[in-house]
Amino acid sequence: MNGKITVFGAGNVGGAVTRRLIERKLCKKVVLVDRSPGKAQGIALDILEASPVDLLEPVCVSGEDLEQTRNSDIVVITAGATRKEGMTRDDLLKINAEIVRECVTKAAMYSPYAFYIIVSNPLNVMCHVAMQAGQIPRTRITGMAGILDASRFQYFISKELNVSVENVQAMVLGEHGEDMVPVPRYSTVAGIPLPELMPAEKLEELVARTRDGGAEIIRLMHTSAFYAPASAVTQMVAAVVMDKKKILPCTAYLTGEYGISGAFVGVPVKLGANGVEEIREIELTGDERAALARSAEKIKAQLAAIGLTC
Repeated sequence: MNGKITVFGAGNVGGAVTRRLIERKLCKKVVLVDRSPGKAQGIALDILEASPVDLLEPVCVSGEDLEQTRNSDIVVITAGATRKEGMTRDDLLKINAEIVRECVTKAAMYSPYAFYIIVSNPLNVMCHVAMQAGQIPRTRITGMAGILDASRFQYFISKELNVSVENVQAMVLGEHGEDMVPVPRYSTVAGIPLPELMPAEKLEELVARTRDGGAEIIRLMHTSAFYAPASAVTQMVAAVVMDKKKILPCTAYLTGEYGISGAFVGVPVKLGANGVEEIREIELTGDERAALARSAEKIKAQLAAIGLTC
């Protein structure tokens, strides 16, 4: 790897991702790209001007000239219209499909062997759009979803039980949206399964709040979340550039796993230097498997709505 990462989209998420990558020293250069003239340049300059105070090497540049992005190891796609209060992720479907298609087509011209992390919503469908636009092998593309959803679930659990977030592990599968599938049986506190620590009614409240996590942020500040998504992306980048072989809940293209084919669905994935190195199948109950299947069918219906085949 040559240490270059390109981020498409200089909005709140793209800016926060760029900043986190520099703070974690996960690359030699971050190239920030945006379709709005001057925006990427302004965000990059703002980050650069903080470098003397933060004692961080100024490695961020703007990519008005896409030549700057050439031979990137990782491309992160955050570009797209943002959700407004009252909107669902589905409302963004056709708008963001065109934006993501444009970004990935450009990125693939300059970095044909990059690993892609998709953040744009509706995330599962945008992964599919990106894969087809760039002719990307399924091992070199994934979506940031399960980590963010699991992180929200972990936080809610820690607050409810008054324990450190470091003690909590959570598992969320399926769609990044209202049909996500939190799996309490595989969620633990210091190794103790969550159903043993709280009543079923309270557990269902936390599951519901997790499903509504993104919308809750929008209701409060009238724009989509960006700090937590940026941290989720950073964890994924670290797993790849440091070859951690880390098992993380990510969006991956399934070809029969969990009985699902032809869709990007949130599942446990091993991330390493070779990208999506393995999709782990865990035992699910009948109800959990049915919920995951419903989630996949919704994703396929969204694909059909914009004329994509599975």
